[in-house]
Amino acid sequence: MAPVSPMNPLSWTIRDLRPALASGTIQVSALAETALAHSNQNAGRNTYIWMDVAWTRAEAARAQAMPRGNDAPFGDGRPALWGMPISVKDLFDLAGSPTSCGVHFYRDVNGIATRDSWLVEQLRAAGAVIIGKTHLHPLAFGITGENPDYGDCVQPDDPGAFTGGSSSGAAASVQEGSAVAAIGTDTGGSIRVPAALCGLAAYRATFGRGDWRGGAHLAESFDTMGWFFRDLEDAPLLAAPFAPSAPTQITRFTRFAFVDGSFLNDCDPQIVDSLRGLVRMLQALGLEALPIDPAWWADAAEIFLRLQCWEAAQVHAGNFDHFEPVIRDRLRWGASLTSDEIASLRRRHSAFRIRMEEIFATHDLILLPSASVTRLAVGVDHSQTRSRLLRYRAPFSLAGVPTVVIPCAHGGMQLAAARGRDESLLQFAAQIGAQRKTAAHR
Repeated sequence: MAPVSPMNPLSWTIRDLRPALASGTIQVSALAETALAHSNQNAGRNTYIWMDVAWTRAEAARAQAMPRGNDAPFGDGRPALWGMPISVKDLFDLAGSPTSCGVHFYRDVNGIATRDSWLVEQLRAAGAVIIGKTHLHPLAFGITGENPDYGDCVQPDDPGAFTGGSSSGAAASVQEGSAVAAIGTDTGGSIRVPAALCGLAAYRATFGRGDWRGGAHLAESFDTMGWFFRDLEDAPLLAAPFAPSAPTQITRFTRFAFVDGSFLNDCDPQIVDSLRGLVRMLQALGLEALPIDPAWWADAAEIFLRLQCWEAAQVHAGNFDHFEPVIRDRLRWGASLTSDEIASLRRRHSAFRIRMEEIFATHDLILLPSASVTRLAVGVDHSQTRSRLLRYRAPFSLAGVPTVVIPCAHGGMQLAAARGRDESLLQFAAQIGAQRKTAAHR
């Protein structure tokens, strides 16, 4: 392995950095300093909503002092995330900081957290070094990363394009090199879409993995945790902190379905080309492919949107007027749905999930674009973007399935497996990453 320099964060991967940390070639504090130096590099200087440089330096020193041992992934007895610069979406409490949920109102109402959220506890116990808490679309209730309180989040690599949202700052932090990996959340695409737009890999966990203590919900029936990262070969190392305590058996995938036909009618041609290329790669890896054109997915967006808005209205009841008009009106509409309507939607959701389980039982995996566009340009009216992209995101959100985003030349593809098969999916994502590197060096 070539020597790793902490001064090149734009190529950072866990698999490269951790052996260097384990051997003492680089120090945790050096990584943290480099990450801090590369923070807030987008045009709005707003990748992070909260940072405390002295606190992060103290965390690096604490991690460095964690005792060595034997075994573990890198032979030093420490977790895979030990010493890694990590960012956390500002939905999770970190003792000594406010949790804004992307709006000044909650920053002021919530005040300073006195206890770490469960997720932050897991990260700190693993020796991760948190660089700060990242920007998000207000309330995590949008797909662009536009935010009237904290400024719009644009890509560090492309100031004319939004990162996408709602995990906007998470994506920006990995793209700019201030984090090796970034915690995001995904209700209806808030990890999958920014990853695709920013050229990153990502992982959305099975619904129900992890503990939301100290985390702010948007819609409890759909909220999931996950990661942004650069290299697909890092994927298996990121099953934690959401993985169950009991070891999970790895399953070999042999077949997959990919969305084709009329479903892709509104998709940018370049994204369709990337989809076709990835289908060929998965076939080259020995998987059997079958195109599907699931007309019954047409109900997914309606079921998801109504349930999401109703649940969000319960979370933010009494506070609607503190938010921007588009979100205020969305919450009011959600609150107007009747109990009979919600009961009917619950039944439809359950039926949809069962049909999705049947597809996974037959095909192992489902592949489709994460978004139908390659870029969300600044200065363009995106009022219809959320609804346009929702049909690509809603099926997996309703199913509650683990999903990885595979970055492509144009856009990113989401590859999903049945619920609970996260570890198998992450291992397969690493296999795809390794195959790509092999092909690139031929």
